[in-house]
Amino acid sequence: MKRNRRSSEEVNVSFLDVICCGFGAIVLLLMITKTTEPVAVEKAAVDMDAQVAHLQQQLFEIRGETTILNRDLDAKHEQLSLEDERIAILRSKLQEIENYYTQLANKASSEGNDKGELYLALQSLTEEMQRLLGENYKRQNSLIGGIPVDSEYLVFIIDTSGSMFNYGWERLQDEIIATLDIYPQVKGIQIMNDMGDYMFSNYRGKWIPDTPGRRDVIIKRLRTWNPFSNSSPVEGIQRAIRSFYDPDKKISLYVMGDEFTGQSIRTVVRTVDRLNQQRKDKERMVRIHAVGFPVQFARPAHLQTTGIRFAALMRELTYRNGGTFVGLNDYRP
Repeated sequence: MKRNRRSSEEVNVSFLDVICCGFGAIVLLLMITKTTEPVAVEKAAVDMDAQVAHLQQQLFEIRGETTILNRDLDAKHEQLSLEDERIAILRSKLQEIENYYTQLANKASSEGNDKGELYLALQSLTEEMQRLLGENYKRQNSLIGGIPVDSEYLVFIIDTSGSMFNYGWERLQDEIIATLDIYPQVKGIQIMNDMGDYMFSNYRGKWIPDTPGRRDVIIKRLRTWNPFSNSSPVEGIQRAIRSFYDPDKKISLYVMGDEFTGQSIRTVVRTVDRLNQQRKDKERMVRIHAVGFPVQFARPAHLQTTGIRFAALMRELTYRNGGTFVGLNDYRP
């Protein structure tokens, strides 16, 4: 019995020796094996997250830019459709005018007494219709309704006094729309009141580009535009000439008002003559047109003098500066 117990103990001790040696070998292998530092692994993970975030940000920006570009493209397509429709309308009108022209030409050749009607028909061709006839087409005369319409830049000088705003404002808006219709396309527009204040301060001293959208904005703004006025167009005329005269530009001023409260018509005429001098071709630097609103007829007789003086002043100014004075017969639309 003793012999068997000793044999068992020897076996158990040998087994423990083997286990210990194996465990020691594993520990030794772990110590001599080169492993990657955990810091490098963490840094690589952080770098990858940053790259993913950066790429996501770029994706969002590209999507935003794509949305904006698609919206702009849709707007351009819509604008192009409107222009195509406008051209089609103008072609139709042009065809009507050409037919009328042909009829008048035939009638004039047979009767010889309708040259006046033929002349009016030629005048009705607008600049935009001329483009449809080709670049070589040239209008024989640049008058429509007695008003020269050869200008490429327009400045409206508007009386914003209480009398105009309270009595003639609706008619004023109609007249400005009608005046713009005479010029289907110009290179620049500017709106000032008779004191020389700008309708749009961000375009101070600069030309407003002429687009259908800009014209709509001008008319909408005009409905409530009412800056201070001293009922005299002198300041506005002087500022417009000083600010916008350019020898390479054809410019027209359109003065719209009902009163002149200044002291001397002669002084104003001389001042404007000095500013708006004649060029070598004996034409003034800018044309001056005027539209008179008979608001004085809505007021008592003793308050009508300023309206009469406005008409006298503008008749003289337009005559001396290559323009036309139009006196309306009613201040109401």
